[in-house]
Amino acid sequence: MRRTLLCAALLVANVVYANPFEKQLTNGLRVIVKEDHRAPTVVNMVWYRVGSMDETDGTSGVAHALEHLMFKGTRKVADGEFSRHVAASGGRDNAFTNLDYTAYFEQVPKRALPEMMALEADRMSDLNLGPKQFASEIKVVMEERRMRTEDDPQSQVHEALYAAAFAAHPYHRPVIGWMDDLEHMTWQNAHDWYRTWYAPNNAYVVIAGDVNHEEVFRLAEKYYGGIKPHRLPERKPRNEPLQLGVRRVVVKAPARLPYVVMAWKVPKLKEIETDSEPYALEVLAAVLDGHDAARLAKDLVRTGKIAHSAGAGYDSMMRGEALFMLDGQPIEGKSVVDLEAALRGEIKRIQEEGVSAEELARVKTQTIAAQVYKRDSVMAQAMEIGGAESAGVEWKNIDHILEKIRGVTAEQVQAVANKYFNDDTLTVAVLDPQPIDQAAPKQPFVHHH
Repeated sequence: MRRTLLCAALLVANVVYANPFEKQLTNGLRVIVKEDHRAPTVVNMVWYRVGSMDETDGTSGVAHALEHLMFKGTRKVADGEFSRHVAASGGRDNAFTNLDYTAYFEQVPKRALPEMMALEADRMSDLNLGPKQFASEIKVVMEERRMRTEDDPQSQVHEALYAAAFAAHPYHRPVIGWMDDLEHMTWQNAHDWYRTWYAPNNAYVVIAGDVNHEEVFRLAEKYYGGIKPHRLPERKPRNEPLQLGVRRVVVKAPARLPYVVMAWKVPKLKEIETDSEPYALEVLAAVLDGHDAARLAKDLVRTGKIAHSAGAGYDSMMRGEALFMLDGQPIEGKSVVDLEAALRGEIKRIQEEGVSAEELARVKTQTIAAQVYKRDSVMAQAMEIGGAESAGVEWKNIDHILEKIRGVTAEQVQAVANKYFNDDTLTVAVLDPQPIDQAAPKQPFVHHH
């Protein structure tokens, strides 16, 4: 099985990534096309290089609020009609806002691509945004915050963690925004955000599926070519000052089980060729979590009987600063103190004993396998390209990064475990569960544009 996956990975690497084609229009819009002719479908994505990290204090949540307002219509397309056009073509659409970017997508039969490109170009330049549209939609955003954050104890813990870990860096604000900022937001705030950041020279289009790249470039020129670029504001780095000791935060909320998240400040990927630590950190995360034989599942959940769940997370590709996180829920009879000690113990064991050659081989095989499976989906291919580009990593380097991960040694994994996992850069957030009010059942939040 392993050999097959490796062969498949090499085959995919050679064939699939010979393919993305790119063209930049004179207005600065980049168009990246990934041809994949296995099914007559296409994914059309528009990524804007603006997310919650570009907000200022007092306007948190405006990037995400505008994402909602992008469905409120233009002079050509009435409010609510955008998604109806997509559904009528036999497709689906949605959007998402992140710390680093805002992205919109449609997955449709290939014949519908020209219409989708026309619709996206129209709302890039001619959004109908006034007090009426804003007043109704900001209520939806507030309700989303209530359901997804205020009624979700783990979300509250993550929000508190970021607010504590980052004092100066803009990642300290939640993507959805603080409720007080949402309550005081005006339609003018959203309008200014749109006018400032939604420009062809701050966007890129990723199209994957059963298309001809030359034809897509012609369509891009036709629909987007006439949109004027404009000067973007200067982006200051806003680097986080050095952390000088452990930070701890407690959230009290109704919940059945306690929960703990531990986050260390670690480097992100900057120089693809010369950096080695981000690749080693990616491998360390995969040794700890990500498959049944990973250490946290094996040692803390199955054999150790300390945790209901335990995980590790690290993303090397960010516009801002990176955290390496461990989290988990202790089982009944164990406390967050026990679980924190156990999580620290897993890191300590790697610091002292390293990782085995077998573990390393398994992680690399898993990484390659995940890559192969990902490329079975046109949506996953478009997401991979768009996500890398949002962090400033060119799509051309995606395969090279995989090669770098495959080259990580056991010594490098042990070295990053020793270098970065000390208390001075650690932030710990804990959920202290309060009694649940059984009389108030939670309604799930379903978000439809």
